[in-house]
Amino acid sequence: MYLLLSYIKFFFKSFKLHGVHSPFVFDLVEKCFKDKKNYEEYRILNNYNQKLAQSKETISVTDFGSGSRVFCSNERKVAAIAKLAGISKKRQQLLFRLTNYFQFKNTLELGTSLGKATIAFALSEKNNIITVEGCPETAQFAKKSLNEVGCKNVNVVNTSFEDFLSTPLPFSPDCIYIDGNHTYKDTLHYFHQLLPYVHNETVMIFDDIYWSKEMQRAWSAIANHPEVTVAIDTFYWGIVFFRKEQAKESFVVKV
Repeated sequence: MYLLLSYIKFFFKSFKLHGVHSPFVFDLVEKCFKDKKNYEEYRILNNYNQKLAQSKETISVTDFGSGSRVFCSNERKVAAIAKLAGISKKRQQLLFRLTNYFQFKNTLELGTSLGKATIAFALSEKNNIITVEGCPETAQFAKKSLNEVGCKNVNVVNTSFEDFLSTPLPFSPDCIYIDGNHTYKDTLHYFHQLLPYVHNETVMIFDDIYWSKEMQRAWSAIANHPEVTVAIDTFYWGIVFFRKEQAKESFVVKV
């Protein structure tokens, strides 16, 4: 009910494309968000998703975040995770398009899960991905699955987000995708820890910004941070940019 009411409010706040006065955001929405081309890579994504959906494996999930709204037990079937808790096909394809549009070379993902978002980043062979997963069995499964489809540009790191971020990053990321620990405190903590590594073209994506009132507060604080120049609320994601040449603006975009 909370998500439903939040979406209704979001829907009436979202605007038509002609209301966008920023050329940067206009082009992003028109050429990337609304891109209807049927890319060959979508077939690879679909095959990966189907393989997960048909998996007979069960894994024991160690949950370091705010828990699950779907599962009551930590013993979970891979097929059920893929169906009920994984990133949607639509958003998976959008991650692929964002990777192509911005030509990411270095991507950091916090929250690998089964690798459905990871493979969307990895289909660009020029993109070097570090993905962090706290649960040992989930990390092992994702690593095996990504290796089986030939993703040689992915490094799956099995550790907590906190431990990973306690040491310097090996690169300045072009994209940071955060999907885990959906609390106000943790989300802001990760944001501030990663700020020193962003550059002018870095794209930072926060998943599930309407997960709770806490996450909405966290998103609002991030969108209004002085170093953020463009903030885009797509309901499922909050996307921020740090382009110094850009006037500070916030947008609500239905994708």
